[in-house]
Amino acid sequence: MKNPLCRELLLSWPTGNEYVKLYSWFIANCVFNSFLSITAIIFNCFTIKAVTTTSSLPKTLRTLLLSLTVSDLAVGLLAQPLNIVLLFKWLQMNATDGPTCPTYTAFIFIGILFSAASFFGVMALSVDRFLAIHFHLRYEELVTHKRVVSTVISLWVFSAILSSFTVSFSWNTTSAIFAPIGVSCLVISAVLYCKIYFVVRRHKSQIHVVQIQQVEQDTEAVANLAVSRKSAAGAFYVYVVFLICYLPQFCSFVAASASSGPNTAIKIFTMSSWTVVFLNSSLNPIVYCWKMRHIRRAIVSVLRSSFLRHN
Repeated sequence: MKNPLCRELLLSWPTGNEYVKLYSWFIANCVFNSFLSITAIIFNCFTIKAVTTTSSLPKTLRTLLLSLTVSDLAVGLLAQPLNIVLLFKWLQMNATDGPTCPTYTAFIFIGILFSAASFFGVMALSVDRFLAIHFHLRYEELVTHKRVVSTVISLWVFSAILSSFTVSFSWNTTSAIFAPIGVSCLVISAVLYCKIYFVVRRHKSQIHVVQIQQVEQDTEAVANLAVSRKSAAGAFYVYVVFLICYLPQFCSFVAASASSGPNTAIKIFTMSSWTVVFLNSSLNPIVYCWKMRHIRRAIVSVLRSSFLRHN
């Protein structure tokens, strides 16, 4: 039996002459998604190797980054290939046929699952870096590896539940569930990064005083705080890239809800927004390399050893 979401979204699929109008766009999107799928797989495989071999990273931060990287890898391995299959189906459709519901259901379930896992992974990273900066002396006491692992597992389970809701209930019901959760998480993360900014400014002044006084017993604390500050900056860039990539999809949801009926522009915008969301999985490893020195060094080491092994 077709699920409620598929029945409602049948109205948003290409129909009639739209297959001809969007033919070139379908081909371009297939090529772009194929490229992004390959880059997401390669980049995230190297990143997973780097994260697992970087002993200088705290175990808690390593666990959060590993969860986020695994979700990005799954996007390249599963979600994007399904999106490409769906686009190929549309390329072969005539005016009277429509995409099979199982294909679209699988795409929506897997796409929402790993997108939600990435979303909550970024939010968890924001909270972790706030705690590391704000409670840097008590951080290891408050944030233990066991607690982080439990949190990551809970977020993945919650993502699976949300994904199941998406393919089991109507669009209005799922929107009513997703909207408050998404907005709340984004607002909380924005507030946390604002607080991180002010805490870092205050700590910079304290570090300057310590350096002037040359208090040797605080040298380790100053060094740890500097590392936490750099990792918080890296997490902030991950958050910004995430917002840029996910904002079009949020806008497409609003546009689809506000529209009186399906139109070609909204269909193109909605399908393009999924591609931009998937782009995030290829960009995250680049941000890690750019802003997190330990991961950058580990990835360079992995690339060097791989190159030497094959020559």
